[in-house]
Amino acid sequence: MNLANQIQHAMMGEGGPGRSLSLRSILSMISIGYGAIVRCRHTLYKENIFQTKKLPCVVISIGNLTVGGTGKTPMTIHLARMIRRLGYHVGVISRGYRGSAEKIGGVVCDGRSILMEPDMAGDEPFMIAKKLKSVPVLVGENRFKAGMRAIREFEVDVILLDDGFQHLRLERDVNLVLLDCKSPFGNGHLLPRGTLREPIGSLSRGDVFVLTRYDSFKDTTINISNRLPPDKPVFVSSHRPFVSHIFKGGDVSVESDLPESFANNSGFLKGHPAVCFSGIARNDDFMHTVKNIGCKVTRFFSFPDHHRYSEQDLNKIATAAKLTNAEFILTTAKDLVRIPKRIKWPSDFVVIDVKISFGDDGDPFNGFIQSRIEGFKKKTNDKHY
Repeated sequence: MNLANQIQHAMMGEGGPGRSLSLRSILSMISIGYGAIVRCRHTLYKENIFQTKKLPCVVISIGNLTVGGTGKTPMTIHLARMIRRLGYHVGVISRGYRGSAEKIGGVVCDGRSILMEPDMAGDEPFMIAKKLKSVPVLVGENRFKAGMRAIREFEVDVILLDDGFQHLRLERDVNLVLLDCKSPFGNGHLLPRGTLREPIGSLSRGDVFVLTRYDSFKDTTINISNRLPPDKPVFVSSHRPFVSHIFKGGDVSVESDLPESFANNSGFLKGHPAVCFSGIARNDDFMHTVKNIGCKVTRFFSFPDHHRYSEQDLNKIATAAKLTNAEFILTTAKDLVRIPKRIKWPSDFVVIDVKISFGDDGDPFNGFIQSRIEGFKKKTNDKHY
């Protein structure tokens, strides 16, 4: 077992005595130091020693408590579309993690054209821009600066702050926190011993909570709800997989976006052999989705989150498809943006995406968001009189 796998097992409390136990002890000590730094930072912001900045518009943060995998990107897309339907000009601000524009900032999409490639924008901002098309998407480590640019150049009146729960430098009007019903608090430990970015008590900063993947893990929601602030609204949502792209003959150089109305469209995959691969926060979730679709998975390749695919990686996947007579090669929408367009696959190439569904909670959730936006607008208008 390599060091990365040992650390992963130690983080999740797996493995027996010996080296894994020693590694867990080391990680636990580092977690204690990390937790002290996080608590100190919170205190400095709470006491206004570190100053926060306020944008002159509604700011809605979409964030979580753990590292990756709760559905922030599909939730951001869902919210942007919903807010646009309410008649507001919405923009999306993201850090642009691992993109070359992260430090300097920039416009990924101006509401008409996409102006950056994934390597520059970062995976998630590029995906959001591709999905929303007519919504301005900006990136930058300095999210106040990016927000002011969005207001100045695109006249947005609502900003969605993608992955913003830990970004305390910018005030927000709504702190929306996502909790995955499968593993809301990881193993209960802070990084690097566990997957918590900050202590569970930080949930007190949240204004509204959304439990994701509710349909698959309903029984766990009682335990989650008991850990949440009792006076804050809680909604439930589900992830709905759908086929977003089909590249016949595996030619990914040809754009072939399918409408999301073509949602229940994965039946053609059922019972057919497929090679699958992904490089996301929770590869096992993608594996679970593929099995639920009914594919016969002949090989599954798991890569780290945000993995940049080398020619050797892609050749290995293509070779496996040939050797196992796979009729399809499957990956995620997030992985698609990291695959070179020159690749020609030996089988039909299929991309699985997910969208958010609130079910019966849809109208109440929309009403909550609308009321918070209208409340901010009324407060702002009253100040002008």
